[in-house]
Amino acid sequence: MRPRVLVVDDEPDIVRVLDFALKQAGFEVDSAADAATALQRIHARPPEAVLLDLMLPDLPGTEVCRQLKASAKTSQIPVIMLTARGDEVDRVVGFELGADDYIVKPFSVREVVLRVRAVLRRGTSGDPAQKPRDTLGPLRLDFEAHRCFVDGEEIELTALEFRLLATFLERAGRVQTREQLLRDVWEMAGDLQTRTVDTHVKRLREKLKAGRDLIETVRGLGYRMADPADA
Repeated sequence: MRPRVLVVDDEPDIVRVLDFALKQAGFEVDSAADAATALQRIHARPPEAVLLDLMLPDLPGTEVCRQLKASAKTSQIPVIMLTARGDEVDRVVGFELGADDYIVKPFSVREVVLRVRAVLRRGTSGDPAQKPRDTLGPLRLDFEAHRCFVDGEEIELTALEFRLLATFLERAGRVQTREQLLRDVWEMAGDLQTRTVDTHVKRLREKLKAGRDLIETVRGLGYRMADPADA
């Protein structure tokens, strides 16, 4: 059965373009022009992913995201936000609420298809026993031995660097804000100094050699580990 994607956007031209591109890529596509319709359709028949515009006529996209992530029935549905370039604050809020990725308008439809495939590949199975991802490009992590390899060569990492890299690997393709990383890796509140994240990412990149460029800086937000399979 084809995975179903719900496009939530009140601009008919964008909906038509996305509908065509996603169907050509093998997805089933549904659409909604406002938050109320989107939430109704999601609860009636949960899709495999949601493309969610931030600017909707009745509710902000961030509120739709909050409601989806707060419900046990819909919290595991990947949400990709569609944003205007000036919506940085809303993007940050969206990530804090649990959004899985964002795409800036105007966008490439090929990029949209790749991002949708990436979030679906990242663990929508819901299997709690699923092993964590341990390889990406030239990188390989041995979780039991707490060892890291780049192109087969062992790289020495501190315990914190290992946790940071494991978090990036597990969430490959997803933007991670500095606040998220502080909370999940450092186990600190997000309102503390975020510069420590930049310092550790810089050191980690230097150690990863051939894998350093996999950790991308997302300006104004944080970092994303690129998945070569999405290229």
